[in-house]
Amino acid sequence: MRKIVAGTASWTDRSLLESGWYPDDASTPAKRLAYYASRFPLVEVDATYYHPPAQRTAEAWRDRTPPDFTFDIKAFSLLTGHPTRPDALYKDLRERLGTPKRNLYLDDVPPEIVEEVWQRFLGALTPLHEAGKLGAVLFQFPPWFPIGERNRRYILECARRCRPMRVSVEFRNHTWMEEENRVATLEFLSANDLSYVCVDMPQGHPSSIPPVLAATSDLVVARFHGHSERWNSKKIEERFAYLYSEAELRRLAAGILRLAEDAEVTHVIFNNCCADASQRNAARFLALVDELSGQRTPG
Repeated sequence: MRKIVAGTASWTDRSLLESGWYPDDASTPAKRLAYYASRFPLVEVDATYYHPPAQRTAEAWRDRTPPDFTFDIKAFSLLTGHPTRPDALYKDLRERLGTPKRNLYLDDVPPEIVEEVWQRFLGALTPLHEAGKLGAVLFQFPPWFPIGERNRRYILECARRCRPMRVSVEFRNHTWMEEENRVATLEFLSANDLSYVCVDMPQGHPSSIPPVLAATSDLVVARFHGHSERWNSKKIEERFAYLYSEAELRRLAAGILRLAEDAEVTHVIFNNCCADASQRNAARFLALVDELSGQRTPG
């Protein structure tokens, strides 16, 4: 069987810390990461979307986890075209920018500062990459990022800047995966060895992407967001308040097992981060993968 690893999109969010999932002696950030890494082989770091990490932080992650542990890192919001608060920028760059705007977008920032953000963001990930612990840098593009030549060029620019680090691409604009564009989108990603991020998420919203399972690289990434009835809520605990059922997990595990036949490694991230829902679901998913793969083994 090809390698399938699973984990969650956070190990530090407040509702998880309050859920009782961590034992009492996991009382510091270092101990919590060590405990998490004893339970799962993979984690996605979403905090880097809100604030670019310091290199010493990445070094700590590297040093506090086993040799075969993997981090997927979510790209900083400014680099994916999302609104970014000025106070999320590096202090010296913020001072150089001197902007009173509440939110910044990529076009608001001079090219020389954007270049500096790229260099510092990727430089901070170097310790993980050199240790073989960096899985992929996740570029989740916003709902206002439709299919088109300009945006395809930007995706390629992101991949070029990150190289030799791997990137994965998650869309939140439906035009990329509409039936008339789906084949072209997947072929574009395949031709450029970019991992398409397969999603399971609420449907019927402007940001909804259909649950298409496709391998466009030897690394497959799947993110399971749950099906909260309050998907548009600005409160994380409401947006991701969902616990997958046993039947849903079985369906997802069976689909991932089929998909993994077309890849070397498959990363599965549970992003239903409310209390310990994602941890419970990820653990059960891994058990189901083992169970179902055993049923598929001849003899």
